[in-house]
Amino acid sequence: MTSSNTSLSLAGALADGTVVLDGGMSNQLESAGHDLSDELWSARLLAERPDAVTEAHLAYFLAGADVAITASYQATFEGFARRGTGHHEAARLLARSVDLARTAARRAGDAGVARPLWVAASVGPYGAMLADGAEYRGRYGLSVAELERFHRPRMEALAGAGPDVFALETVPDADEGAALLRAVRGLGVPAWLSYTVDGMHTRAGQPLEEAFALAAEAEEVIAVGVNCCAPQDVEPATEIAARVTGKPVVVYPNSGETWDAEARAWTGRSRFATEQVKAWRDAGARLIGGCCRVGPEAIASIRQALAAV
Repeated sequence: MTSSNTSLSLAGALADGTVVLDGGMSNQLESAGHDLSDELWSARLLAERPDAVTEAHLAYFLAGADVAITASYQATFEGFARRGTGHHEAARLLARSVDLARTAARRAGDAGVARPLWVAASVGPYGAMLADGAEYRGRYGLSVAELERFHRPRMEALAGAGPDVFALETVPDADEGAALLRAVRGLGVPAWLSYTVDGMHTRAGQPLEEAFALAAEAEEVIAVGVNCCAPQDVEPATEIAARVTGKPVVVYPNSGETWDAEARAWTGRSRFATEQVKAWRDAGARLIGGCCRVGPEAIASIRQALAAV
């Protein structure tokens, strides 16, 4: 797979240097006035307001992101079915998430963005489908085989739309990481695997050394790392990921605020500072961006910080 305006693969770009990821999709949509208080979260807008999703991607490309992560994090056949959306239509919406990001990349090119742009198809954890905050706990009571059976069908639907890479993201549990690594085999799309962590452990409590080691020999995996974690957890996790796997590291923490699943709201204050970017890069990070509550202004600052080091 290649980017929208170059023959360079994302893996090739990572071999050459550092690539900038986008920021949070939900906060960008909410800042534009869209209500996401729904179990499908931003995925609901794939059906109701696809133009808004494209605009959100475009804002990040124009701010300096090289990679757009699709609005499919919480898009699952099971989640859509609870809303009365059939399998065929759900598959179409999953594919649409990739198409919308591609459209944004083309529009960015028309606006004068000449650098390579890539599309990452988001594959969120099983807990995201539950919409109860379980993605920050893991330990769902399911086997690796059961989790693989859950993930594979939507990954097949996303792969059919031709993304440049899978973002196997916000994974709270090493068992789910193992399931995703099994599910991605044979789809013809490279992937990055990123855990959500608490200090030196996954949210489910496994040591990061063990969690990252699962991806060390996976040919499909072009980067490993962390996302949707506190900014202060990034640097030590990056050092572990680089040492254990020898692969480029992907990092995109949230703002440092805390998600209250019952209130469906963020609490606390932001601790995201672009001054940390150089340390992340020095530790081995090659894909750097932001997750929840990190917007286009912060992504622009990350690009400027990376250009200065």
